[in-house]
Amino acid sequence: MSALAVQHGAINLGQGFPDSEGPADIVRAAADALLDGRNQYPPLTGLSELRDAVSAANRRFYGLEIDPASGVVVTSGATEAITASLMALLNPGDEVVLIEPLYDTYLPVVKLLGAVPKLVRLQPPFWELPRAELAASFGPNTKLLLLNSPMNPTGKVFTQEELAFIADLLRQHDAYAVCDEVYEHLVFSGARHVPLATLPGMDERSLRIGSAGKTFSLTGWKVGYVSGPAVLMGLVAKAHQNLTFTTPPNLQRAVAFGLAKPDSYFAALASGLQSQRDLLDAGLRRLGFSTLPAAGSYFITADFSPLGFEGDDVAFCRAVTEQAGVAAIPVSAFYANEAPRHYVRFAFCKQIPVLEEALRRLERWTATRPLTALA
Repeated sequence: MSALAVQHGAINLGQGFPDSEGPADIVRAAADALLDGRNQYPPLTGLSELRDAVSAANRRFYGLEIDPASGVVVTSGATEAITASLMALLNPGDEVVLIEPLYDTYLPVVKLLGAVPKLVRLQPPFWELPRAELAASFGPNTKLLLLNSPMNPTGKVFTQEELAFIADLLRQHDAYAVCDEVYEHLVFSGARHVPLATLPGMDERSLRIGSAGKTFSLTGWKVGYVSGPAVLMGLVAKAHQNLTFTTPPNLQRAVAFGLAKPDSYFAALASGLQSQRDLLDAGLRRLGFSTLPAAGSYFITADFSPLGFEGDDVAFCRAVTEQAGVAAIPVSAFYANEAPRHYVRFAFCKQIPVLEEALRRLERWTATRPLTALA
């Protein structure tokens, strides 16, 4: 969809990246670090400055005690962190519980490693955890659950009660959790992000993944980090060594600087995105879309069926990109098998004038569009 957006000069509300630079002081720290004479290989687990900063952030925000020497691995983005974590824990034949709709990296990596996916589906509009189905997906071969909260593409933030139910299943089946928490600081409307690792007994069986790209609106830097118990992190480090080995040292030092920013930075990040979410949500509803709740992440899910469009979500996204000049993502792309075909995902992590222009384009299109999909 991003390539199609470029081709048609469309506003890209499909791919989840901000259209403005991250904090100037963090960018300056990275630039300065290029000139300080430390540009050779950093340690494979990451520079001590960043491992210390990740450990301190775990303690500061969640009360988690992580050993910076043995409990943190810095990766080239959260996608590599996910892959390294799965490589560390999975053997062929192990079963992995995955929750749909799901980020598109999860399933290919699980299959690549020879593990067996067990899919559990959340249902719109509220994406509540289906407890009976989740419990039934666990068995004697269950090795881990991959949990994404705040969730892409739904914007769901799992509740304390849902997390407690998940934790109980993991304890019962002696299974691990790989927790994709890249949107941890992007939570709105009174929702609260609770890492699974903070629940009783979960710190010893959880790997927690964070992303500097999402936390500092610097997605092109591709700096991620995994934290967890030393016995598991040693395996993650071995997997990471055979993937990218290490991550640029100047970016690591800048991210360490960023993680020490005051609470006001993190609060402003969330409040600013909430304003952008609210603007896009209200605009889409005014145009006739039915929007679903989004308590976190960069994304709103919208139901276009009230518009009377004759076609599925892929056809709709193609039509609005080519005809309206606004790109979105079909939500069916986040399912392994048959999926709902009347939802699309819009990214609101764009500047207010860009979102306003996207809504104007959609308004013109909804007033004049053909009601059938493109051939």
